[in-house]
Parts: sequence; structure tokens; C-alpha cells
Amino acid sequence: MALPRKVLLKKASRFELKILTKENIDMENLSGLDRVLNDVYALRCPKPIDYHNRKDLIRIFNIIAKEIYGNSDECPFVEGFGSFIMDMFSPGSDLDLSINFGSANVECSRDKKIQTLKKISKKLHTLQRQGHVTKIQRIMTARVPIVKVIDLGTRIECDISVENWDGILKSQLIHVISAIDERFQKLSFLMKTWAKANGINSSKDHTLNSLSIISLVAFHLQTRDPPILPPFSLLLKDGTEPKKVRKNVDTFIDYGKTNKESIAQLFVSLLIKLSSVEKLWQKGLCASLSSATWTSKAWDSQCSPMSIEDFTDRSQNVSRAVGTSEAKTIYDCIHNSLNCLLLFLDGHIERTKMGELLFGSEDALSPLVKLVPNHNHGGSTGSRKNKKRKRRQDSDGVNASKPLGENLPCTAITGAPPLIPSLVNNTAMSAINLAGLCNLLPQQPTLPQWAPESSTAQINNGNISTSSWPHWGAK
Repeated sequence: MALPRKVLLKKASRFELKILTKENIDMENLSGLDRVLNDVYALRCPKPIDYHNRKDLIRIFNIIAKEIYGNSDECPFVEGFGSFIMDMFSPGSDLDLSINFGSANVECSRDKKIQTLKKISKKLHTLQRQGHVTKIQRIMTARVPIVKVIDLGTRIECDISVENWDGILKSQLIHVISAIDERFQKLSFLMKTWAKANGINSSKDHTLNSLSIISLVAFHLQTRDPPILPPFSLLLKDGTEPKKVRKNVDTFIDYGKTNKESIAQLFVSLLIKLSSVEKLWQKGLCASLSSATWTSKAWDSQCSPMSIEDFTDRSQNVSRAVGTSEAKTIYDCIHNSLNCLLLFLDGHIERTKMGELLFGSEDALSPLVKLVPNHNHGGSTGSRKNKKRKRRQDSDGVNASKPLGENLPCTAITGAPPLIPSLVNNTAMSAINLAGLCNLLPQQPTLPQWAPESSTAQINNGNISTSSWPHWGAK
């Protein structure tokens, strides 16, 4: 049963303050972490070719639609949505595509959606036999039926649905709203990268979908002091039509300019906020972007493992896919990441290793995924000595008294978080050096070898040549 809103609000505030006080993190001294996050952002951001590849794939799928339906009035158009339209995607992100027949005002039946996807699937199987695409998968029993396919030229996985107007609208709105403050886009990108690297960014696996992650980031920025984003109810007061929302957004540009928090401060404080409310979701805690505050909510008379209001339809929970056991996995990642951050801020992990621990290498999961689960966190990140965390850092954020790569015995980190004893093969060790932590990292990550050279599209009269499916990985 859900607790009253005022009770939950008070508990959430008290628990967050408790962790901040207990860990004594000096939030004004996170320059080393800022460098880590800025490096990751610069390296993982999409390049012009990544935008080009996705735009070209959308163009090609429109040509495929014409080949199937001809130039009749029934011929649909294919539109992109999701992280690509939000401009919060990475080079390895999926491309979400929607096949649209009309407008959002006319509902398409589920049967028609499935029949459309079967036609697309049949065409894709022809292209697969010719060696142009691979790994076609039809998921027709899902709440939103989709076909998955991977383009062999770019290795981009395309998730194709039919008339996904809700996804299209939310993508456009997030893109419009991100103009208010650039930290929204940047922190969302980093949190999505962190979640994907830690294996907790998949509604299919009952963890967090991308909209949930982005919504949590928006909520965090709304609840800073002073706030960085306004309540979404103010932005959507004239409806959800993107042009009207853009007009309202224009009046809130630089809304959070008096808040000077860096990306590192926001990243750490977001993990702390989430850590502090771990036990409150089951009491009815819900993040409301519309009102920019915690609220109390039960869905079908039950409290969900995580609750985030859909900002376009407050009766829906965008994190409804999260399962109970998967919520524990999500919180393992949150606590392990906080523990590593504390070690980094104490100068025990060098900057390059910190980036890989949180975000993995570009072609591998974070080593934190290998850690033995520990579901007995109790909302805390472990005990620490009662001293102010003002650290002496060199340019890599490492304690100047210790050379890089030196093995640090357990006695050098008295009071270290509980992450360390569970690092290697579930073996509790009395004397551990932090080289064990870094040994989990891939030493020489290599680029995939399967990307073929690109070729030029050969399209005659709007048709794709059957012998020349374009590989969009142009050099």
C-alpha cells in the first residue's frame, strides 16, 4: 500500500541527506571526475558519418516501402524516432523506425500492424539471402509488435514498428525540451551509456528503457536547487503538439543558468538520489516530471519496483517493464558505481580506468557487470571515515602521493566500500590490492573485424538493385 505523498517526500529528502552526510563528498572538488565524463562524452558521441548512416537507412526503408506498396495512396512512409531523433544516441545505438500510413488521429488496428510487419519481414528475408541484412527477428506478441534487423554495412540494428505515434511524439518533445539547458542532453547521453555498459538498459530484459533513464535525468534536473529544468506541465500547458511546446520552451531557455553544477556534480548526485530511495519505490514513491516532485502512486492498486510518470499520459508508468529481481540488479549497478566513484575520489583509481569501469570500452560491457551481486545494500554505499572529502588530485584525478598503477593494499584504504571483497570469483579476501579491480578491464580492446567496406547505392527509378544493397559504413 502506498504511503501518503508528504511522508514519502520527507523520507526521500532525509535519506538523500543521510547518504551525503555519511559519505562527506566534497561536491565542489570533482574536477578529476569532470575530466573523466568529458572524455567519455567526447569519445562516445556520434560522428557525422553516424548521422549520415541513419538518415540513409531511413531513406532506404522508404524505398523498400514503395517497392512493396507501389505509388498507391496506401503506400506508407518510414520515420525515425527514439534516441536518434532526441540526439541522445551513440554509434552503437539501435535505430527505431515507424511505418506510418496516415496520421496519429486515425488508429491503425493491431492486425494491420502485424500484416504490415510480415510484408516487411518477407522483403527483408529476400535481402538477407542476398547478403545485405542479417538477424531478422519478428516479435509479434509484444505490446508494440516489431521486426528487428541488422544492416550488414553499418551493423546498425533497426527496430521496425508500425504507427508508433507515441514514440515519435515523445522523441520530438524530448529533443525540443533539451534546448533549455545543454546539461540535459549531455547527462542523458552519459547515463544511457552507463546503463547500457552495465546491462540495465533493456525493457526486453525487464530493466530500464531509454525513456525511463532520460526521464530520471530530467526529474533530477528539475529537483536541483536551484532547478535546471521547469515542471513539464508548464511546457505542455498548451498541449503536446511539438510546435506549441517549442514556443513555450523558448520562454524557458537558460532557465537553470543560476545553477552552476557541473556534469560530474549532477552525475554523482543523481546516483546518490537513486540510491537513497531504493526502499521507497515499494512504498508508492513515484517521480513526476509534470509536477517536478516526488509523489505517491499505485498502479492497478500495486506499487511498482520503480515508478516514473509518463509526462504525456500521467496514468502510465514508463518504467513498468522493470521487474522486482531486475530492480535489484539495477541497484547493484548503482551501488557498485558509487563505490568505484568513492575510490576514485580518494585517489585509488586512475582516470582512464575509471572511465572504463563506469562505461566499459567502446566494444565491451563495463567490468562492473562481472561483479558478484550483493542485494544487501540497504540504500547505503558503505561506511566511510568521518572526514571531509577534499582530495589532492593531479590532472588524472589520482592522489599525488601514490604513483599510477601502484598496487594498493587493503590497509591503504581502511573503510573501503563493500564492493572490494566481492571482486574476484566471489572470494572474500583479507588483503586485496586494487590491481584486481583494474584487471577486470579489457587491456587492449580491438575494433570489430566484421564491418565490410561500403559500396554506393544503385537505385533506378526508385528501386534498389538486387545486387547492390548499399553498405552505409562509408569511410
